[in-house]
Amino acid sequence: MQNGNITTFDSPEVRSLRPRRLWQFSIARIGRGLFRLLFTVRGLGAFALITLGVIFTKFGSARRLIRPLVYHEMARASVRLAPMFLFVSAGLGLLVIGQTVSWLTRVGAINYLGPVMVVVVFRELGPLLTAFLVLARIGTANVVELGTARAMGEVEALEALGIDPVHYLVFPRVLGMALGVFTMTVYLILGALASGWLWAFLQDVPLRPTQYIHQVAGALRGLDFALLALKTLAFGFIIAIVTCYHGLAQPLRLEEVSHATVRAVAQSVVACVLIDALFISIYLAVS
Repeated sequence: MQNGNITTFDSPEVRSLRPRRLWQFSIARIGRGLFRLLFTVRGLGAFALITLGVIFTKFGSARRLIRPLVYHEMARASVRLAPMFLFVSAGLGLLVIGQTVSWLTRVGAINYLGPVMVVVVFRELGPLLTAFLVLARIGTANVVELGTARAMGEVEALEALGIDPVHYLVFPRVLGMALGVFTMTVYLILGALASGWLWAFLQDVPLRPTQYIHQVAGALRGLDFALLALKTLAFGFIIAIVTCYHGLAQPLRLEEVSHATVRAVAQSVVACVLIDALFISIYLAVS
């Protein structure tokens, strides 16, 4: 009651407060989201610096223990994924290269085949698609394995035995995933180019293999190979860092592992897209 009058929920005074409260709620929610983003970036940056420090200071230590783990992670991120990448490269060749060759032939622009293939497949689709596939198969497994180990107390047991968890658990995954993404990107690109010409051949496109290889090779530069290697290594590194951070760097309960996996996948995708945008700006600056 105000000045002898009863204020109801449908009164003009209350209705005038609703937009203001909604606006304040929206601002508060955005602010909390920004703070969570800053804390996550700070945590990931600190974890990445710690991992790099371990890599440089303990690169040659405990070789008999660490080297088999690195080979295992490389095989898990490359050789074991070869059948899936073979299927994906065939699909990429059909959906992108085969159709591109067919349409360029129809409009009489087959001379632009090389630059189109380099930009679409070599620079963009190949590395990004490989990173997402490795993230889906291996990155999620990292979060589950490390998160379960952290929840079960295995990480504390390693520390009690005097074993550095970052050196034993993170270092092999970072190195193995970085090299795995690089090798599988090359495998995917070569498979897509070969299957693309095969699909074009089945469509009776008058394009000889030598002409096809010559156009693609003629559009490539040395900078493309260097930036491809750097980009794929960066993709593998950031995926390993994000997934290991969410599985290892924070205390978890078993029921929280699935939520940590979802967050790790989402943040890895965003990080890969940002890295790809950075390399696009580099391509544009030097070309």
